[in-house]
Amino acid sequence: MSAAATAATWDPPQYLRHSDHRARPFTDLLARVPDPPRPEGRPPRVADLGCGPGNVTRLLARRWPDAHITGFDNSPHMLAEAERYAGATPGGGRLDFAPADATDWAPDPGTYDLIVSNATLQWVPGHADSFPAWLRALTPGGTFAFQVPGNFDAPSHVLMRELCASARWRGRLGGRLRHADAVLTPGAYLERLAGLGCEVDAWETTYLHVLEGEDPVLDWVKGTGLRPVLTALADDEEATEAFLGEYRALLREAYPATPGAGGTVFPFRRVFVVARVGGEI
Repeated sequence: MSAAATAATWDPPQYLRHSDHRARPFTDLLARVPDPPRPEGRPPRVADLGCGPGNVTRLLARRWPDAHITGFDNSPHMLAEAERYAGATPGGGRLDFAPADATDWAPDPGTYDLIVSNATLQWVPGHADSFPAWLRALTPGGTFAFQVPGNFDAPSHVLMRELCASARWRGRLGGRLRHADAVLTPGAYLERLAGLGCEVDAWETTYLHVLEGEDPVLDWVKGTGLRPVLTALADDEEATEAFLGEYRALLREAYPATPGAGGTVFPFRRVFVVARVGGEI
């Protein structure tokens, strides 16, 4: 995660409640990522920026079993959860985790052969300005790949922002949430990275997640987008329940159950980018 998310206390068990749905975009991203270079025949060095609880970081070890993979996050709660995956991997590689903030993370040039980031950069204002430093951290032929949510204009987020800005809540929650411009369009990412000398593959996908249970969309956002609100109200149980009650009612209207689908359909747009570097950045 990033400094923009430091106002949010992360809850790994809540985040992992929808782990299968959340992991799918990362799997789809990895399918388009080329094998990293192996300078002088050494195993690849891989960074996962914003690794969260580590459940998808371990997928990197399955893809490149001899790689040295480091997951970075600034949430102690997430890193503590991720540590269960740390250690030697069956292919002779290693998986470890370390604290770092995506806002100012700038490893030495040529440190990594692959840098990936899964659903993290939306928390980093102006993250595209860090692209040059991150690309310099790659060896020639290395890859920078990431995916970010592109659903900030969806009802789940619009209603959340509107409620925080309402007369009842703006004093405590105004300005707490990310805005609709938290991420760029695929075309804007392509233009930015191509201008830095990369060969770029950029696309978007809208997933139709079928969520089960009572108020499943609320349950989903409790693990991610709603964290700043829940953190701000954490010392006031009455206020928390009041906010959740109002937001729950809005979500039920926006996302009614779809009996024929076997649950509640939750459309979720995501943006994907794979950028391969050539020579010097």
